[in-house]
Amino acid sequence: MKSAPAHQQEPLSKARLRVWLKLLKSVNGIEAEIRRNLRDRHGTTLPRFDVMSALARFPDGLRMSELSTFLKVSNGNVTGIVDKLAQEGLAVRVAVPGDRRAQVARLTPKGAAEFQRLARHHEGWIDTLLAGLSAQHVEELSGTLDMILSRQSEKEPIDAQ
Repeated sequence: MKSAPAHQQEPLSKARLRVWLKLLKSVNGIEAEIRRNLRDRHGTTLPRFDVMSALARFPDGLRMSELSTFLKVSNGNVTGIVDKLAQEGLAVRVAVPGDRRAQVARLTPKGAAEFQRLARHHEGWIDTLLAGLSAQHVEELSGTLDMILSRQSEKEPIDAQ
């Protein structure tokens, strides 16, 4: 009689670790492909795309500090990207009335159009990269990831044993 494969006899923690490593490898591979496509086909970067994406979600604009918080990057990173977008006429920075230090960034109509063009390509790349997933797979995986994300939002400390 054959015994069960070794990975079926190990603790669930080891199986979870393997799932994490597969998720990480998958995300890193997809991100590398997106970075390559943005660079080679459009002469832009993923951080720049991310800033434009955030600003597209907030047409009235975001304070620079809100933008950096939203993207989970430093104020300096966001400032450099927004400055470059502004130089190219894709974004503007507007002073906040009553607060001389604060500025709101938003896409210009040209920037919004450019982002929409890039976003269509981005969606197509993701669709191609995940083409092996059926609608049922997408729904199940999305539900599983929602469960993981909700656990993270609880901000419980990790108790390594």
